[in-house]
This record gives sequence, structure tokens and C-alpha cells, in this order.
Amino acid sequence: MADDDTDQDDARESGRGTTAPRHSRRLSDKILIAFHHACDQGDYEVAEQLLRILEMMLTRRPVSPDTNRRRNMESLVAAHERLWHLRHPESTTS
Repeated sequence: MADDDTDQDDARESGRGTTAPRHSRRLSDKILIAFHHACDQGDYEVAEQLLRILEMMLTRRPVSPDTNRRRNMESLVAAHERLWHLRHPESTTS
């Protein structure tokens, strides 16, 4: 998907594709990416706050039907599990 963002930027800079959407990812996807980045950097407080925001976004009543709701909830659960394991490394058995 990063290539899609680059292609859109290139199209805007060259004057082509002015009707192309400016953002190709949903806000919830970007927050999930930021969460994983914070985890990678070891900033668990920021990761936790981003996870709370993501959870709020995914659990509120949807304005329109979302066919990806199950996948979104699975990603949210996986993110919670990752943060828990990062904060409790002693519980991971080798």
C-alpha cells in the first residue's frame, strides 16, 4: 500500500490524476500502523493511548455497514495481545 501513496503523490506533483483520492488508507488503519510503530520504538504508553483510540473508533456504532468489522476486531484483539506480551515478557515461554 505504501506504493499506492507514492504513486498518488507522484501523480499530484506531475499534475496528472488531480481527481485521485488524497488518502488511500482509512484513519483506523493509520492508527494501527502508528500503534505498531510505537511498540517497535518501545513507547508503550503511546501505544496504549493509540490502542484506546482505535478501540473507541471500532466499537462505536457504525454510521454505515462495515463489511470489514470482523477483521477490524481481530486486528484490535491482536494489537491488545501484542502490547500485553511486550509489557509482560516473562510470561512468554520459549
